[in-house]
Amino acid sequence: MRIDSYIEKLLFDYNCVVVPGFGAFLAHGKSAEIDVTTNTLVPPSKTISFNAQLSKNDGLLVSHIAKEKKLGYEELLQEVEEVSRSWKSKLEQGESIELFGVGKLWHNREQRIQFQPENKTNFLTSSFGLSAFSATPIQREVLKEEVEELEEKIPFIITPEKREQTSFRPWLKYAAVLFLAVSLGVTSYRTYGDLQQKQFAVQQEAQEQVSRLIQEATFFESDPLELPALNLDVTKKKLGKHHVIAGAFRMEENAEKRVEQLKSKGFNAFYLGINKYGLHQVAYDSFEDPKEALAFLKKVKTSESRDAWLLSEK
Repeated sequence: MRIDSYIEKLLFDYNCVVVPGFGAFLAHGKSAEIDVTTNTLVPPSKTISFNAQLSKNDGLLVSHIAKEKKLGYEELLQEVEEVSRSWKSKLEQGESIELFGVGKLWHNREQRIQFQPENKTNFLTSSFGLSAFSATPIQREVLKEEVEELEEKIPFIITPEKREQTSFRPWLKYAAVLFLAVSLGVTSYRTYGDLQQKQFAVQQEAQEQVSRLIQEATFFESDPLELPALNLDVTKKKLGKHHVIAGAFRMEENAEKRVEQLKSKGFNAFYLGINKYGLHQVAYDSFEDPKEALAFLKKVKTSESRDAWLLSEK
C-alpha cells in the first residue's frame, strides 16, 4: 500500500504527520524571500523535514486513511506498520525511498536517515495561487554623471542679465516660505479658538446634567440595608517548572478526556497547552524541585505508564 499521497494531503492542514513505527514529517513556516542571483521572488511556504525519533502513533495518519478507504482502524494500522517495516528494510539494504510530492529518504554513512524535500509543492494554504517569478532589474540612467561630463567639455557663459535673475530667485523662495508660515499660523490660531469654544460648551453641558441628576435624586433617612459578608476560599494550583508529561494529543477533546481519567485515579493532572508541533499536552503533575519531579516520574513509569517523560521549562 502506498501512503505517500495521504501524507502529502495531510501536510496541507497539519504541521506534524507521524508514520507509526517509522518517523514524523514536520512542516515549518518559511517567509517570502528574494534570490538576488536569479532575481527571483519566492512566496511564503512550508519547509518539510523528517524526524525519526517521533515514531509513536498519534492516530492522525491511520484515521485519515481509514476514513478515505472506509475500513477499520485496526486493520489499517497493521497495514501502515507493515509499510514502515518495509521502508526500514529498504533503507538498511542501502536503497532510497521516493515519496511522491513529499521527498526522498536514504541512509548516510552513519546509518542515519537523511531526507531531501521535493520542494515542488507549496503546503502553505494561505499562499495558494502564488508562485515564484523572476523580474528583470531596472536599468536607471545616471543623468548627473552625463551632465558633469558635458560641463567639462563645453564651457557655459553667463550674461549679466541672467546673473540678476539668478540672484533674484532666492528672494522669491524666501518670500514663499514666509507666506506659508503666516498662513499656517493664522489657520492654527483659528482652529485652536474653535476647539476652546467647543470644550467650554461640553463642560457647561456636563455641569448642567450633573446638577439636574442631583436635584432629582432621593435620599432615604433610614439606614442602608446591610448585606452579610460572603467569604470564598479559592485555591489556585501554582505550577512548577518541571512537568511530568502523560501524553500529547492532536485533538483537544482527547486531551481533556485524558485529564479527567488521570484525576479519577488520584493524580493532580492538568492541561499544559499546545507544543510547537501543534499537539495538546497533558501532565500528571508539576513540581518546582527537579528532584521531586524525577522521583515522581520514576514512580509513574513503574506503576502507570512507561511512556511518561519529564518536561522542564527554562
